Amino acid sequence: MMTDNPSSGGFSIGETVLPHGLMLAPMAGVTDAPCRAVCRAHGADYTVTEMISAKALWYHDKKTAVLARISVEETPCAVQIFGSEPEIMAYAARVLSAPDTPCTRLPAAIDINMGCPMPKIVNNGEGSALMKNPMLAGQIIEAVRAATDLPVTVKIRAGWDQNTKNCVEIAQIAASLGVACIVVHGRTRSQLYAPPVDLDCIAAVRQAVDAHIPVVGNGDIYTAADARHMRHVTGCDGVMIARGVYGNPWIFDEIIADMDGIPYTPPTAYERLGAAMEHLERLIALKGDYTGVQEGRKHLAWYTKGFPGSAALRADIMKAETPAELTALLEPFLETLKEKEQEP
Repeated sequence: MMTDNPSSGGFSIGETVLPHGLMLAPMAGVTDAPCRAVCRAHGADYTVTEMISAKALWYHDKKTAVLARISVEETPCAVQIFGSEPEIMAYAARVLSAPDTPCTRLPAAIDINMGCPMPKIVNNGEGSALMKNPMLAGQIIEAVRAATDLPVTVKIRAGWDQNTKNCVEIAQIAASLGVACIVVHGRTRSQLYAPPVDLDCIAAVRQAVDAHIPVVGNGDIYTAADARHMRHVTGCDGVMIARGVYGNPWIFDEIIADMDGIPYTPPTAYERLGAAMEHLERLIALKGDYTGVQEGRKHLAWYTKGFPGSAALRADIMKAETPAELTALLEPFLETLKEKEQEP
C-alpha cells in the first residue's frame, strides 16, 4: 500500500515537538537512562522509559520506581506503563504525573503498552494480550486519560496473530478516547520479532484515524533507507527505532541527514569504541560497578560488532567482571584503532 503523501517532517505530542519524528523505542534491559541519554545526544527527538509495572507501583515497589526516573539529558521522555486492570493503570498514571513523581521530573507523556509479546507479560493478560480484548483496552485508555493531565499515548501491534489483525480497531478506539499518538509495531504477537514487518498494517492505521493524531511506525528500521521506505509506504508521521540502536545510536544522525538532504559520515571504529566506553561509564556511574559491568557487556558487544579482531574481544568482554578488567581490554584495542586510523 503506497501513499502519495508520505510525511516528511515532525509532529507534536501535547506541547512536545518532535522535529524529525524520531523516537527511541522502550526495550526492557536496554533503553535505560544511559541509553536514552546517548540516543538523545545523537538526534532522537523523544525517548520512552523501559516498561513500568502499574501493579508494582500499586504495591510501592522501590525498584520499579527507580526504573521510572528521568534525567534532564534524556528529555523529552515518556514513561511507559503496563497492566490489565484499569483502576491500577489509572493509579500508576496518577502517581507518575504527580508533582512529586518518582520520575523526578514530569514525563512528556504516559504511554500504555499494548505491544509487549513476552510470555510472562501476556500470560497475565497484559502487553499485547490486550489486543485480544478491545473493550478492556478501551477501558484502560479511558481510565488513564481521566487520571492524568499529561498526553496519553499507546503502543500496539498489528494484532494477536495472523487471523486477528485488529490494529485498526484498537487504534480507532484509542483515537476516540483522545490519545495523543499511536505507535504501531507492524507484527502480530505470534510473530514476536521475526521478519518481515507488515507495513500495510501501519498504513491502514494511518488512514483510519484522524490526521491530527500522529501515527508512528515501528519495526525493522536499521538504516536511513529503512526509515525513508517506511514513511513512503505507510504515510506514517514518524518512526520508532528499537533494535536498530544496538551499538548504533548514530542511526538517528543518519536518518536526520537523510531527511534534511545533507551528507552523513558514519563514525569510525575508533569513534564507536570511544562512545562505547563512555556509555559504559554512564552505566557504572548510575548502577554501580557490578550491575554496570553486567549490563554494559551486551552494549560493548553491540558497539564492537564488525571490528577487525572483535570476535575475540567480545568473548573476553563477556567474561569480564569488573570495570578494571573491561578497561584493560578496551584501552589497548582503542589505541590500536587510533594508530590504524592515523596511518597514511
